[in-house]
Amino acid sequence: MLQYEKKIDAKQLNSLALAYMGDAVYEKYVRHELLQKGNVKPHLLHKAATQYVSAKAQSKIIHALLSDETLSDEEQAVVRRGRNAKSGTVPKNTDVQTYRYSTAFEALLGYLYLTDRIERLEEIILLAFKWTEERKGECKNG
Repeated sequence: MLQYEKKIDAKQLNSLALAYMGDAVYEKYVRHELLQKGNVKPHLLHKAATQYVSAKAQSKIIHALLSDETLSDEEQAVVRRGRNAKSGTVPKNTDVQTYRYSTAFEALLGYLYLTDRIERLEEIILLAFKWTEERKGECKNG
């Protein structure tokens, strides 16, 4: 792994920067998961990935994590910051509230990654995968 000279203070980053990192981290885990399942055709990979990475899916995942009381107080604070971040744009395929909760989920993952809490990051991602698998088809086109 590359060694970065300067450590990033995740607590000082704005929520959209955390979400930027979290989006990339989650995408990597999703792609790895799909390849492990034997998916190799690019079109099918993209279609399958959408069930995990769509704003609608991520919004539902973070709602499930919050309602199950899975997150620590610190993690809930990161989620609130992510949810309240003003990005200035909203994708055309989703509403503002769904997009904000999706951003909150990504911010949480980015925060855990940048604070080197990889074990906790992977716990959350495994819960997200489990939740998504149990509800396949509900989060399409979002």
